[in-house]
Amino acid sequence: MNEKYIAIIDYNAGNIKSVANAFQQIGALIKVTNSPKVIRNARAIVLPGVGAFGNSMSNLGLFKLTDLIRREIKNKPFLGICLGLQLLFEYSTEKEHNEGLGIFKGYVDKIPDGVKIPHIGWNQINILKRGSKIFKDIQDKENFYFVHSFSVISENSSIISSTTDYGVELTASIEKDNIFALQFHPEKSSLSGMKILENFLKVVQEEA
Repeated sequence: MNEKYIAIIDYNAGNIKSVANAFQQIGALIKVTNSPKVIRNARAIVLPGVGAFGNSMSNLGLFKLTDLIRREIKNKPFLGICLGLQLLFEYSTEKEHNEGLGIFKGYVDKIPDGVKIPHIGWNQINILKRGSKIFKDIQDKENFYFVHSFSVISENSSIISSTTDYGVELTASIEKDNIFALQFHPEKSSLSGMKILENFLKVVQEEA
């Protein structure tokens, strides 16, 4: 039986402490871990991350988490943040072709030329899924904090829950059943970001 905590996966991809602190601020019971057993026993999973796609996939492999995530994501609430969104897709073009987790069809590519890279700072999101549990009480055009040079190109547009305009339209988040993933950083996005995390926590509690 799943225990009450949320497993925040630590796979040496940075940004773990700020995510953990944000969840603790809203009263979530968390465990920061790279233990397959702890992740299997968790009620929900959070996959944060910043940095290189290929290195991060290698780290997941070293900790024997790749296939575990593919299995566990099928039956418990999951939240991906930044790189944790990108890794859900089939591959990335960063440096060379790097295989991802392949949960969704599509790939990760560099933000097109003609705009400043990285996309860093506050930007508005356009919410496409109005009934989204994770966007409950979040206003359309709300600002969130982004830091990324690569963006998701999803083969299935129906999973895209929000976009952001950066001279080109970029995927800001995806949602499919129990899976939620964000290109922006809720833990760095003030009250609106904390509301996103609170909404995810409610999803986790409802699934109990």
